[in-house]
Amino acid sequence: MNMNEMNLHKELKKYFGFDKFKGEQEKVIYSLLSGNDTFVLMPTGGGKSLTYQLPALMSEGVAIIVSPLIALMKNQVDSIRGISENKGIAHVLNSSLNKGETERVKSDIKNGVTKLLYVAPESLTKDENVEFFRSVKLSFFAIDEAHCISEWGHDFRPEYRNLRAIISKIGGNTPIIALTATATPKVQEDIQKTLGMNNATVFKASFNRANLFYEIRPKVNVNKELIKFAKQNEGKSGIVYCLSRKKVEEIAQMLQVNGINALPYHAGLDAKTRAKHQDNFLMEDVDVIVATIAFGMGIDKPDVRYVIHHDMPKSLESYYQETGRAGRDGGEGHCISFYAYKDIEKLEKFLVGKPIAEMEVGNALLQEVVSYAETSISRRKFLLHYFGEEFDEVNGDGADMDDNTRNPKPKSEAGKDVKILLDVIKATNQKFKAKEIVFALEGKTNALISTHKTDQKDFFGIGTHKPDKFWMAALRQVMVAGLIKKDIETYGVVKLTEKGEDFIASPKSFMIIEDHNYDNIEEEEKAISAAQKGGATGFDKQLFKELKELRKKVAKQKEVPPFAIFQDPSLEDMALQYPITLDEMKNIFGVGEGKAKKYGKKFIDSISKYVDDNNITRPDDLVIKTLANKSTNKVYIIQKTDQKFPLTDIAKDKSLSVEELLLQMEAIINSGTKININYEIDSILDEDQQDEIYEYFMEAETDAIENAVEEFDGEYTDEEIRMMRIRFMSEVAN
Repeated sequence: MNMNEMNLHKELKKYFGFDKFKGEQEKVIYSLLSGNDTFVLMPTGGGKSLTYQLPALMSEGVAIIVSPLIALMKNQVDSIRGISENKGIAHVLNSSLNKGETERVKSDIKNGVTKLLYVAPESLTKDENVEFFRSVKLSFFAIDEAHCISEWGHDFRPEYRNLRAIISKIGGNTPIIALTATATPKVQEDIQKTLGMNNATVFKASFNRANLFYEIRPKVNVNKELIKFAKQNEGKSGIVYCLSRKKVEEIAQMLQVNGINALPYHAGLDAKTRAKHQDNFLMEDVDVIVATIAFGMGIDKPDVRYVIHHDMPKSLESYYQETGRAGRDGGEGHCISFYAYKDIEKLEKFLVGKPIAEMEVGNALLQEVVSYAETSISRRKFLLHYFGEEFDEVNGDGADMDDNTRNPKPKSEAGKDVKILLDVIKATNQKFKAKEIVFALEGKTNALISTHKTDQKDFFGIGTHKPDKFWMAALRQVMVAGLIKKDIETYGVVKLTEKGEDFIASPKSFMIIEDHNYDNIEEEEKAISAAQKGGATGFDKQLFKELKELRKKVAKQKEVPPFAIFQDPSLEDMALQYPITLDEMKNIFGVGEGKAKKYGKKFIDSISKYVDDNNITRPDDLVIKTLANKSTNKVYIIQKTDQKFPLTDIAKDKSLSVEELLLQMEAIINSGTKININYEIDSILDEDQQDEIYEYFMEAETDAIENAVEEFDGEYTDEEIRMMRIRFMSEVAN
């Protein structure tokens, strides 16, 4: 080891207390200290921040770290200040500072005290800041979360596009280090091009997080499943991601009333509450954080044991980054996502009205999410392929760590069909996206197919012997095998590769696994990991212990390791549900029919005996306490009825049926607030009719709608009586 290496290790120990570097960290730091532009692609938990923090502390001058989030900056600054006696060693410069604080920061930089300055891109572009930075000694620029530069990145921020111009203005020759935890090959290229660092030294760590278990579940009985999973993992830290603030609040409350230690986190909460909830999670005063994606950037909690997506995210990059917050310490990390295609359709609606290019990018990213969710091949292989990395699904590290690999669907020979698929791609001049290729195979038409006159070609409808689900699965698997590729520049047009051309010239065997069919949820319900049935309390610790002993015995007899029989989560689920038949056993988490038949008998016998000996009452179903019905649209409904908006329009705006809207109105009335919908009632009932119903409610013993409908013998609809009751309660009760 030469002198430089010794010094570097000495500095690492001095500042961070570590004896050795992780992965590529050391090489990255050498590259930067040698004055090279450096590009770092390192998955979450790989130790990216240390690669610029240590060189900044060792270098003369101040390092400018461009970061997109104030919360992330604060976290980093706090951690750096924690290793130094001088608080001025790291500062933030952003819109949250007042004039006096800004002056203090600049003074510390001028005096050479500050080594790291965290800056929002907007602050960097201000003229007075540009002038100031030109007057001080800079060590380097670090662009954190560099994927924000690319419109193909999952978190594109237009202000990041101007960074190169600003950096040139401030200090053209100052080295740059760009860092990201998630980038497809297209995004990597985009980052380097936009930052003008095509000659950068590139460090690319593997994207494989071998300790994470990936699982997609159909979106059925989600509340039940969340409670079940959280109770099974009591005392462990978990994050539940939702797309909307409203859903975050709902889920957090639902978990709380069911005895789970959970708190919400989203940008709508005030800064003080957000910080408090984040600290509670970090300090283990709370087990579960229910959050929008605003949570987690820069949160370095190593022992998050599970990440659950209540809603699928907008891109695989987001999915990878969010799931990557589990198991950073190398321990257990369970990643569950609930998938329903209607959620994707909802996200597609959000894209409508945006510029065409942005819409195309958004849709292309969403289709990758659909492909990932519906695929039946190794999820790890699929994910790594997306990030431009090969993976051996048989011997690779973490090869069996996903639901598809644990419970594989049967493969079938499809060499002839793959040849048909590739022929159609070639015959349509490689101008179509996946959807149009499948349409051409199935003999279906749309505007694009008509324009290209594909529906008049001989091959049109050549694939009707197979369903479109098969062709979609084939397309995805042929792509992962490298026979075709998507052309990113044209938003996903499918092109043949050299390997694909070779296959056409000499076809060979190709095994296909059919995709999951999430349209037919009944089939998939069998795969739900247990929350359909189960107890409302944690699993039976004594039974779990006995089952572990039994597993050890069976494993010895079979000469396999215990986890090959059943994994811990499966035993926990048995100790929660007490299965005593093979049918019940195959619905246990991670078991399935094959394993139930192979190993289930002894476990069922053991559980039956335990149930009898201990007089156990087996749970019929998981009891979920629901929240009191509160109208989340209260203010909106009151405003719109005051403005005399038609009820159908109000309902449509809030994606409700009129019946659901009336229920929410009743909740508002019952809470003591008046609502005036006389304008709507006047349009459907004349004065005599209104008086008649009004008088009925004045004299009736109950305000039950069914009694009123019966009283008037079908003369008025349920809806009309409901509206009159709202008027009556508003005027009389409130």
